[in-house]
Amino acid sequence: MKQWIVTAAALVALQAGAAPSEHAGHAGHNHGADASQPAATTVTPAEAKRGGLQDAAKYFTDLELQTQDGRKVKFFSDVLQGHTVMINVIYTNCKDACPLLTQQMIGVKQQLPADMFGKQIRFVSISSDPVRDTPAALKLFAKKQGADVEGWTFLTGRKENIDHILKKLGQYSETVEGHSTLFIAGNVPAKRWSKIRPNAPVQAIAMRLSELAAPAGSAEAPSTRP
Repeated sequence: MKQWIVTAAALVALQAGAAPSEHAGHAGHNHGADASQPAATTVTPAEAKRGGLQDAAKYFTDLELQTQDGRKVKFFSDVLQGHTVMINVIYTNCKDACPLLTQQMIGVKQQLPADMFGKQIRFVSISSDPVRDTPAALKLFAKKQGADVEGWTFLTGRKENIDHILKKLGQYSETVEGHSTLFIAGNVPAKRWSKIRPNAPVQAIAMRLSELAAPAGSAEAPSTRP
């Protein structure tokens, strides 16, 4: 079976078919809506990529960013490569949706096996406000939320680098507040990606992450279409 690398076009196409609360920006976030399923859709891009490690690094880019600890990292090589990740977008001056999204992710973390989080599965929160969100600001936000833990990386950096990466993920917004509230989850080595509604039950999101992390061909692995 051929494997594919997610494209921004594919992510945008999925957004177009989602309910407003699933793809609206920050102001349209509906965290408390009832949801029995995680509204997770396996991403199948329209255009093929060759699928090798070099192509993945080229697509997602290895642009330099900074973590909440001030450490310089390459986005693909140091953050994505070799892991299953759940990515979201936040900014530290946010008073409503961003703390709620972070707490939702903490709930998901608590549902994951202890030997899986931080090793096989990692969380990544990218600032939509890199001009104001210094590493120190991200560190403070993470500590206040109880999210400054091993296996959870908060990222900032040069605005042009952040904007480029968010565009690659289909999460770019012209305004800081307009960022998407969807979670982007993916098994990077297996090239399996999903978009997950943030107001889904934490147990369902954790189950989806575990499915994505499972080796291809196992009973837990989600099916993909060529």
